[in-house]
Amino acid sequence: MFGKALNIYLDSYRGINRSVWILAAIQLINRSGSMVLPFMTVYMTANLGYSTVQAGIIMSVYGLGGLLGSYLGGRWTDKFGPFQVQLFSLLFGGGCYLLLPLLTGFYSLALGIFVCATVNDAMRPAASSMIGHFATKETTTRSFSLMRMAINLGVAIGPAVAGLLAETNYFWLFFGDGITCIAAGVVFFFYFRGKRPQIHKEDKQEDQPQKSPYTEPAFLYFLFLCFCYAAAFFQIFSSIPLYYKDVYFQSEKAIGLLIGFNGVIVFLFEMITVSQIEKRFKPERLIIAGTLMLGVSFAIFNLFTGMWVLITAMTLLSFSEIFAMPFMISHVVKTATPQTRGSHLAAYTIAWSVAFIVSPYCSTQIIDKLGFDALWWTFGIFCAIIAIGFLKVRGIKSDVE
Repeated sequence: MFGKALNIYLDSYRGINRSVWILAAIQLINRSGSMVLPFMTVYMTANLGYSTVQAGIIMSVYGLGGLLGSYLGGRWTDKFGPFQVQLFSLLFGGGCYLLLPLLTGFYSLALGIFVCATVNDAMRPAASSMIGHFATKETTTRSFSLMRMAINLGVAIGPAVAGLLAETNYFWLFFGDGITCIAAGVVFFFYFRGKRPQIHKEDKQEDQPQKSPYTEPAFLYFLFLCFCYAAAFFQIFSSIPLYYKDVYFQSEKAIGLLIGFNGVIVFLFEMITVSQIEKRFKPERLIIAGTLMLGVSFAIFNLFTGMWVLITAMTLLSFSEIFAMPFMISHVVKTATPQTRGSHLAAYTIAWSVAFIVSPYCSTQIIDKLGFDALWWTFGIFCAIIAIGFLKVRGIKSDVE
């Protein structure tokens, strides 16, 4: 029994290109320093004395920087190649985080956050494009799942360590984030400096017209739904930490462990789950299921009380991520041609960045005026509406049907 389960688990990793594994390892190093973002709202309200609304505005500014970075990252990836863009983002992004704790004024901090987000989010289209080039048609979804597994292991490590550091001094959060970015950049340079992604022969479509992602109505509709899902999911970085702090009176250490629990779940279960469910269910059904799980994760905050509710809600949110996100990005990659992959992935990342602009501002406004109960009902219902929207999506295909 155990041997069969182990073989199923190992099968989910077989066939993935070595370069994808290296990219995943680099993301693990980088995201292990993901200490700042989960604590920014707590840092600004508890350490700098900003109001909840002010913290929400600055978090929205982070989303604006991510929006610009995603757009530039896609354009630069198609023009200069993913190697140059990733190296720039890792090294300069690390430097930005090292300087960020020096900025404490509202406008200077907002500007610093904007620059950090721009530089760091320029990496996302480049990294995704590089995976798309190295992965085969049969391993595309699993390759992205491997990357996400590495990211989430890093996200599990980062907030847990950050919670401990924050109780000592918030400076160490920025220092840890900056140093791990730079370390990831060094590893990336030495492995990939003479190695460029190769577009697989079977994927070449040079004789086909290269469409812009912004001229495809079906793709834009899909991006809009992804934006809506992201706006709900991003509560993990804005209102959920505040809820832990203000309603359940959790310490920074406990908040870090609860958020890090998300990364642990995704790390342990995403690869094996994706490898099994993609063979049995259509991708659009999995995305719908993940969206509904996200809505339930918010609703139960209002239905029950106790620490077990916080853990259950984070578990549901994590499995929502597992069911929805790998198939969203896989669909984007398969929609694009190799020559437009950077632009399509940039458009997808832009949708998420716009969500990060809208989500913190809207959620903190709801909290300030109506309270947390109204927030959780709003997003619970919102997720149900998004799921209905995904029912209308056509063209999401699985590698195995």
